[in-house]
Amino acid sequence: GTNFVFNYLDEKDENLIVYDKLTYAGNKDNFKSLAKDRRFKFVKGDIIDINKLTKEIFKHKPISIINFAAETHVDNSIENPKSFITTNILGTFSLLNVVKSYYETLRTREKKNFVFINISTDEVFGSLKLSSISSTENSPFKPNSPYSASKAAADHLVRSFFKSYNVPSITTHCSNNFGPYQNEEKLIPKIIKNSLNWEKIPIYGTGKNIRDWIFVKDHCNAIIKILERGRVGETYNIGSNNEVSNISLAKLICSKLDKMCPHRNGSYERLINHVKDRPGHDVRYSIDSSKLKSSLDWNISESFDHSIHSTIEWYVNKFGSLKKL
Repeated sequence: GTNFVFNYLDEKDENLIVYDKLTYAGNKDNFKSLAKDRRFKFVKGDIIDINKLTKEIFKHKPISIINFAAETHVDNSIENPKSFITTNILGTFSLLNVVKSYYETLRTREKKNFVFINISTDEVFGSLKLSSISSTENSPFKPNSPYSASKAAADHLVRSFFKSYNVPSITTHCSNNFGPYQNEEKLIPKIIKNSLNWEKIPIYGTGKNIRDWIFVKDHCNAIIKILERGRVGETYNIGSNNEVSNISLAKLICSKLDKMCPHRNGSYERLINHVKDRPGHDVRYSIDSSKLKSSLDWNISESFDHSIHSTIEWYVNKFGSLKKL
């Protein structure tokens, strides 16, 4: 979400309103540089709060709404599924009801231009075998965690409001993101932070679970294209065709950190620590983005090596731990 704000304002001279509950994963300080930007406005609020949501949407009259709001960390969903049901399912239902009411008040031309974008995940498709083809937009939903199940439920709600009430919507399914501003509980920032603090790097099981990693800027660029040219009622997969196992990713980051900021104790790879596997841990995610590429002329902007390198540099600067090495 944060990266989308900066990407969008870099490309567009249009107003952008962020409506955010500011949970532990949110950080309003990310937008300090936009304090004097007339195009940007921040509103603290919960999508469950229908009264406030209604007030803000009818007040600002947006031409499009993008729902990034979600509880996303799989481990947290296993430990506390209720908050995921509340935000991801009931929150989406709340938002859709307000959007429906708002959409019905728009004039014909305004209705033609309005779209609701539902940001979902490749995890709704469940775990793939190593020999399986990549998930397409038509692949069946087989969620294996409370998180992915809650996102799948939200996707169904969005589709139902399009079919039943003609609320113009588009759903996207993206693979694992990496880049600036990610919460420290996520794998890549955790690997970097633990390394710089010379703490163990926890890797579930054998670490051979595979994810398709996409640079967050490429994800944001895809959303902008979908916002501008996507067909309502459609779904679009967003991936980079860059499948990497967790253990390989950890070793790659350690190797780059060894060169960027060598530690007196030796290679950061020594910190990798295999821990008990996560319950229901999906083996592999893989996304087929050919529909997005062919219909909207989208593609990734730079190599994985370049984007992961710049990401590591960003977090090294953020954590400011070089002086401890």
